[in-house]
Amino acid sequence: MRVRYSAGEDGKLVKKAEIYTCDEHGINFADVDSEAVSIVRKLKGAGFDTYIVGGAVRDLILGKKPKDFDIVSAASPARIKRLFRNSRIIGRRFRLVHVYFGERIFEVSTFRSLKDGHTSNTFGKIDEDVFRRDFTMNALFYDPEQQIVVDYIGGIQDIKKRLVKPIIPLPEIFTEDPVRMIRAVKYAAAADFSLPLNVKMKIKKHSNLLSSISPSRLTEEIFKIIFSVRSAEIVDLLDKLGLYCYLQPQAADMMHKNIAFRKSYLNRMSKLKGEEKYRGQAMETLFYDYLESAQTWEPGVIENYREIFKIARSFVMPMNPPRYDLEYAVRKFLTAHGITVKKSHPKPVGEASAVKPKKRRRRKPKAKGQETV
Repeated sequence: MRVRYSAGEDGKLVKKAEIYTCDEHGINFADVDSEAVSIVRKLKGAGFDTYIVGGAVRDLILGKKPKDFDIVSAASPARIKRLFRNSRIIGRRFRLVHVYFGERIFEVSTFRSLKDGHTSNTFGKIDEDVFRRDFTMNALFYDPEQQIVVDYIGGIQDIKKRLVKPIIPLPEIFTEDPVRMIRAVKYAAAADFSLPLNVKMKIKKHSNLLSSISPSRLTEEIFKIIFSVRSAEIVDLLDKLGLYCYLQPQAADMMHKNIAFRKSYLNRMSKLKGEEKYRGQAMETLFYDYLESAQTWEPGVIENYREIFKIARSFVMPMNPPRYDLEYAVRKFLTAHGITVKKSHPKPVGEASAVKPKKRRRRKPKAKGQETV
């Protein structure tokens, strides 16, 4: 292991980071996305320090093959945009760049500083950027060219201990952004890591802060959960720590009142493989057991599809999924019960709403030699 130093305020060398080589961090380079590597290589070739960062590095160290690869660089969004024609700048408060390779998207951000706190939106340096990230396991920087991991905060040791350890001080981490509570639980359950007792206590204390989170953010987090191969474990731990009642209040309430419902609900979650092609395929698990217990479903044709759709939509609130995803999930449920949705009848002839198109007036042809003024 090597050590990265920098000059302190008194001019003396201060240890900044530990650098782990390929033999030490154990990342299999074959599991690293080739397109992510090409993005890093191009930015480094242009003179900018650039790394793969976040959950992808954590998963690679754990021997998993990541689905997504986020990249962080010293280059500004404008400079990144100029280097990649297949990209666009997004974001209002803090701009970052999406680089496209076919249907795949790679998010490239610029190092942020601590000037405005842990949610800073000002550009900075790598040794500042690391301390505004949430947990040590997600604050490791991987250079695929040199195949080294740069660790400023003991993240690799925490991964070896299988520990979810916050970087941001406990009095601030969850009050600044309550969604971090969901992520802490998700990381612990998905990777079979432990949450320290003081972290669990803080989560239980501040769980009510999730009530202020917008439905769109909660929807995003729920989709991440049900697309995990360990969704049942995540939901179970979220519920035990008092968080699931803010994501799926009706389901959480039924799990507490009915042991059979809880067992069936979590069992259905455990069957998700994280490989579902459509979000609606995974989303069905959120309301399946509720609809199943609501009435007896007889095979045939139904006319009250809209009512069933409204019931399912109400049950998953405050989640606010795209209508297409929820319709897909409801129809999947009905199809599994041998039920066909009756097609709507055409409107009777003469029913209001039909507006006759206006006739277009034909222009008279110009006379030969006539000029237009």
